[in-house]
Amino acid sequence: MENMNPLKLRTQCPLVVRWTIGNVSRYGFEALRLSIWGAKKLFPTATHVVCVNSIATDAARELTGEIPDDIIWVDCNGEMPAFIRDRIDGAMAEGVGWKLAPIRLIPGAYELALDNDLILWRLPAALKGWAGSGKWCVYAEDVAPFFGRFARLCPPEPRNSGIRGITPEFDFEGALRSVLESEEARLGSEVDEQGLQTAAIHRGGAPRVVSVEEVSICSPFPPHVPDLGRCGAHFVGVNARKSPWSIHGRPAIHFIHEHWANHLEEVNRKVFGKAGRIKA
Repeated sequence: MENMNPLKLRTQCPLVVRWTIGNVSRYGFEALRLSIWGAKKLFPTATHVVCVNSIATDAARELTGEIPDDIIWVDCNGEMPAFIRDRIDGAMAEGVGWKLAPIRLIPGAYELALDNDLILWRLPAALKGWAGSGKWCVYAEDVAPFFGRFARLCPPEPRNSGIRGITPEFDFEGALRSVLESEEARLGSEVDEQGLQTAAIHRGGAPRVVSVEEVSICSPFPPHVPDLGRCGAHFVGVNARKSPWSIHGRPAIHFIHEHWANHLEEVNRKVFGKAGRIKA
């Protein structure tokens, strides 16, 4: 494995697949491990990069467990662009802005950003033939629109930043700057960040969309769904260590972590084609 400064990632590469990880729950690291294996299976020739925030890179690698040897780990602490950092609320939710640090890893490459808790085992239609020839960005569908303070700049359809594919030609940084210049709002939560990214992606035209039937927004609480999608699942909430609300006297996060544990064996089978590799 390799630990590199992101500014030195200047290799010729047609596709980079990236994740962001921080000081999340152990379930979040389990999900990251499976997300990496799934992406390696679907994109075997890509450069795969894990961007680390709020935790030491060596600690993040150890917590993730067994993964392919050629994964690149990047310490991204302090890599958030100033024009975004200056717009983050002082009381921000932990993790806001991490997925934009840095904005792009390898100039001239197609870049696919996956949330660490989003696991793919089959290629969604929007990504087929995309890297190397697609002129469109790729984004995920959501079950409801959650755009926070940037809602007025976003499309009416629900969208989710758990899958974000940008082309070499798309000026993602310029689009982010344009959105921030159009709106005085500050980033104070994950939904604000999702709204910022959604509005920016749509500056480049309507993206191809990964449907919720292909990649489900998966949790035990509506409007999310409890089931896996055809191609993958986004296990929202598994990163959290605690929750601010309870159900029948139990913290809600307990239900989310149980839901993850109940799906773990099936997700392993889908990613690896057989049972096993459940533990790191």
